[in-house]
Amino acid sequence: MGQKKLFLFRLKTNRLIWLIGITVAAIVVYRYFQFPYGNNTLPNGFYVDKIAKSGSSGFQAADLPFEPEIFNNVTIFNQANYTGAHGPETVTKTKTSEKKDTISTPGFVSESEIASNKSSGFHESDERSLVDSVRLSGDKSTIEKAKNLGPSSYNNTTGANLTKEVDISSGSEHKLAAPPDFTPNFTPPVLSNGPNKTDSVNGERFKTSKGDVNILGKNSSTTILPKENKDSNIPVPEVTSISEMNKLLLQYHASNRSMRPRWSSAADQELLQARSEIENAPVVENVENLYAPLYRNVSTFKRSYELMEQTLKVYVYREGSKPVMHSPHLLGIYASEGWFMRLMEVDKRFVTKDPKKAHLFYLPFSTRMLEHTLYVKNSPSYSNMIEYLHNYVDLIAGKHPYWNRTEGADHFLVACHDWAPSETQDHFANCIRALCNADVKEGFVFGKDVSLPETKVYSAQNPTKRVGGQPASRRTTLAFFAGGMHGYVRPILMKHWENKDPDMKIFRNLPRSRANRIYVDYMKSSKYCICAKGYEVNSPRVVEAIFYECVPVIISDNFVPPFFEILNWESFAVIIPEKDIPNLKSILLSIPEKRYLEMQMMVKKVQQHFLWHRNPVKYDIFHMILHSIWYNRVFTAIAR
Repeated sequence: MGQKKLFLFRLKTNRLIWLIGITVAAIVVYRYFQFPYGNNTLPNGFYVDKIAKSGSSGFQAADLPFEPEIFNNVTIFNQANYTGAHGPETVTKTKTSEKKDTISTPGFVSESEIASNKSSGFHESDERSLVDSVRLSGDKSTIEKAKNLGPSSYNNTTGANLTKEVDISSGSEHKLAAPPDFTPNFTPPVLSNGPNKTDSVNGERFKTSKGDVNILGKNSSTTILPKENKDSNIPVPEVTSISEMNKLLLQYHASNRSMRPRWSSAADQELLQARSEIENAPVVENVENLYAPLYRNVSTFKRSYELMEQTLKVYVYREGSKPVMHSPHLLGIYASEGWFMRLMEVDKRFVTKDPKKAHLFYLPFSTRMLEHTLYVKNSPSYSNMIEYLHNYVDLIAGKHPYWNRTEGADHFLVACHDWAPSETQDHFANCIRALCNADVKEGFVFGKDVSLPETKVYSAQNPTKRVGGQPASRRTTLAFFAGGMHGYVRPILMKHWENKDPDMKIFRNLPRSRANRIYVDYMKSSKYCICAKGYEVNSPRVVEAIFYECVPVIISDNFVPPFFEILNWESFAVIIPEKDIPNLKSILLSIPEKRYLEMQMMVKKVQQHFLWHRNPVKYDIFHMILHSIWYNRVFTAIAR
């Protein structure tokens, strides 16, 4: 009897243990599957990093869930792990709750998944990563809002990758397009005049709002150097003077190099040899057609130019279709990129058809035509243009091996549109960028990038028409300016000098005249021509002043003057900080007459470097642009 009771007791105990085990297992499984969707927490020792994916029968590894926030029409969200396994990339449009078009890409979790997948923690490291990822040019308010995010306004997790989307204004369709090589049935969007309306004075562009979009997580065949390999270790003051720019240029050439090529090339050795010869150039004093005081070092410039003529070979990519690629626009204030494209693509001296012999690779797209073709009028975003150029780089890198040999460091682009720095700051970060908008505060890299002259061309048949001006003795006006009230500097100029002094011809607008005759006559008869920045640091007035033999007075903090690595701008131009506008006249009157005459003479001598010719001539603007690109490549190249 005792044994029977013992047996029954053991049986009941085993059943109880078994039931408890089943119950515990059921709870664990239940919480395992429920965790991503609620506020449940697991006992210590358990950690789940899985998120259910819609349309999937199981679970796959991913980052913890996220929730989007919208600031100033910018949707910021952390991106789930993207492996690039979705095949060729396409771009689609989705709708937000406010019925605004947004840009979405494969590999991003859909908005329905975003709504259902929320996590609750917010950490200091997350805040830093979020702020770092919000890099909208000129939109400090967005950055400040990002800094102030807290648990109640943004749910994030440590280590989550962040990206952003820009909402498109309600009612306007934001067309996205890849280069035609990616989409055989490509149909360009409806053409739009975009933001480039002109005023009655000098054909300047009006400002339109812009949003800088950094598109991440792409199934891209291109690679970009890590940020720490750039020149971020070189401090840049809030307002960078010319003397400080000189130091930054020397510091970059002394301390920075592009990445080591993935395989050796004879062209690399030729670049190293050229650098050695330039650095050890024989001293020359009298050079035909080169006036020594105009240059930082006329001896090194002369030798570098000679080596360019003897050595340089450029490969021009043929991929891409018009109108963005291979479609030069030869008139107006953005004509520099168009003229360079036209002359480079037909050149027979420097262009090679064998990319293995090339020292440089030219990406022949027009930022002006990019805006004209793809920009949706009044849209706050040009992210589709960034996407278009990204796809173009992917095409080049996927079809040719040369981009990834140097991460694009031996590739270059020539772009004059105001938006070019933002459009090219990520996917073209390692390229040599020749930019009209050469702004220290918008990522211009001394020693790598080139300041491109912004030239207003009136006649494609005769781009040097009306060049020249009155001799110095007949220039009766001390200083002249006329232009629209773009940006913050010009209203200050007007406040202090408009109709204030008979020697200072400072106007908002001039009467309309055929071919801007009144404007041109003032430029031709003034001693000093005021080149005040507009919305961006660059202005066509800088080259116009040289064109009409008027001493340029540059009022634009952080503007890198054209061909900065070669020319000594302080020898023929006056550069005044924006804060000194109230003292403008006294500064100009303090310049001795003898010094003015020297500067005006040097303006006439430097003029040859800023003239376009239908058939390029030695030392003209085409050759100077090419030389600056060559020069910077020589001083950043390293061999395998």
